[in-house]
Amino acid sequence: MSSTFTMIGGEGPNSYRQHSKYQGALVEAAKEKINEAISTKLNIDLTSKLANIADFGCSTGPNTFFAIQTILDAVENKYQQDIDFQVFFNDSSNNDFNSLFKTLPPTRKYFATGVPGSFFGRVLPRNTLHVGVSSFSIHFVSMIPKEFKNRDSPLWNKDIYCTGFSKKIEKLYLDQYKIDMEIFLNARAQELMSSGLLLLLGGCLPNGVKMSETVNGMMTDIIGSSLSEIAKKGIIDQKRLDTFKLPVYFAQVDVLKQIIEDNGCFTIEVFEKISHANGEYPLDHEYLTLSFKATVGGSVASQFGQDAMEKTFELVKEKTQEMLPQIAKAKPGFQYLIVLRKN
Repeated sequence: MSSTFTMIGGEGPNSYRQHSKYQGALVEAAKEKINEAISTKLNIDLTSKLANIADFGCSTGPNTFFAIQTILDAVENKYQQDIDFQVFFNDSSNNDFNSLFKTLPPTRKYFATGVPGSFFGRVLPRNTLHVGVSSFSIHFVSMIPKEFKNRDSPLWNKDIYCTGFSKKIEKLYLDQYKIDMEIFLNARAQELMSSGLLLLLGGCLPNGVKMSETVNGMMTDIIGSSLSEIAKKGIIDQKRLDTFKLPVYFAQVDVLKQIIEDNGCFTIEVFEKISHANGEYPLDHEYLTLSFKATVGGSVASQFGQDAMEKTFELVKEKTQEMLPQIAKAKPGFQYLIVLRKN
């Protein structure tokens, strides 16, 4: 995860831990397919009775614990033997690992190790990992092209993310995304044992859909317009806002699939759309505000301060309520389960 993107840590009312049910629901919805994939596609040597599992982009829980337990149960069901599990929880160094380890399930049957560091590179020893998982993490980019932050540049991006409407801006985001995905996949291929599995869960865009046409895009637009109003009031500096860009890029389905195929380190065993039991985000302005505050609020606070972040999301709540009729007409995103087998 990019070091400039920070979830709100801890266990408080605004924390990512309290407002990440949407992300957790995807793992729940994919559980049966994860079990099937591990049962039919995993082919590893467990004569040592030791299995290494890792979550890349674990954040602070509880979703990582559910994802890990789902994998552990599936491996045990497949091999029908006593297995010692070593679990590696990886995320950027600014992740709240204290909260993560304070809330580890007391009944867990695995050894837990925190591994701080960007997953845009190898973080575990070579050929030691049996199964890796990454949930809602591979839409991050490691850097934002500097042209987007300079108001005098012809490529200055007035928005705080890639809306998809400017082809030139889109191309530069995509170019960076391809570089980062190549690094990510190469690193996981180095860490995984032969025939080990990498499970990817998250969201991308249906073919032909722009980010700004989805709920994610509309809510990010609302955050951007709220920040602009805060800047006009003099609460934050406009020049500082000009340089504030979220390090995220949501690729379209076919593009993401092609990137993985072009990398060549993995065979795609599963690439399926997963439907949440309750569909997309609920059309509730408080729920939407709190969800995006938990994910984006940390970055806003680190750039502009806690007070400015709170004022921004007060505006976001008002604007979201006004925009609910438009949000109701948003184009759906594409939530996926991708299972990759190391070649």
